[in-house]
Amino acid sequence: MSSLLLTAPAIEPLSLAEAKAFLRVETSDDDDVICALIAGSRIHVEAQTRRALITQSWRISADVWPDDGRLTILPAPLQTLTAARVYDVDNAAHALDTQTFVLDRGASSLIFAPWALPAPGRLAAGNELDVTVGYGDAAVDVPQALRQATRLLVAHWYENRGLVTVGTATVLPQSVAALIAPYRMLSL
Repeated sequence: MSSLLLTAPAIEPLSLAEAKAFLRVETSDDDDVICALIAGSRIHVEAQTRRALITQSWRISADVWPDDGRLTILPAPLQTLTAARVYDVDNAAHALDTQTFVLDRGASSLIFAPWALPAPGRLAAGNELDVTVGYGDAAVDVPQALRQATRLLVAHWYENRGLVTVGTATVLPQSVAALIAPYRMLSL
C-alpha cells in the first residue's frame, strides 16, 4: 500500500507569531528560517506519529482489497473518503460508490465487504482511495501535546543550527519524544 500527498496543509500548526513569541524573537530577520523550521517540525512530528496534524488530502493505493474488509488509512486521523476507484485489466478507472465504505474514524480505517467490490484488474495499485485526513484547525483541533512538540522542535533547531549527534545517532530533545509517544501509530 502506498500513500501520495494530493493537497498539502494550507496552514501550519503554529503561526509565525506564535513561534517567535515562544522563541522570544522580536526582529523579523529570521522569519524565513523560523517558517522553514515550523514546516520541518510539523513534517517531523507527522512522520514520527504517522498522523496528519492539519487537514490534507491523500491518495491511498493498494494492489488488492484486503480479505478482512478493513483498510487502515495512514496518515491518520481519517476525516472523509472523497473518491474510490478500481482499475481494470485495460488500465481504465471505474469509480466506486463511497457509500460502500464505512468510516471508522477511531481506528482510522475503512470497512467494507470485499466480495461486493470488483477485483482490480491491473497488478499494481489496482485500487485507489482519495481521503481527507488530519485533525483540522491548528489552534482548536490539533492535540496540545503535538503542538508543544512542534514548538520544542522549532526552538531546538533554532538554537542548534547544525545536527546534534551522539555517536552515530542524531539527538532530539527527550521532551519531544515523550510528547509524541502516545500518538504514535505503530505497525506490526
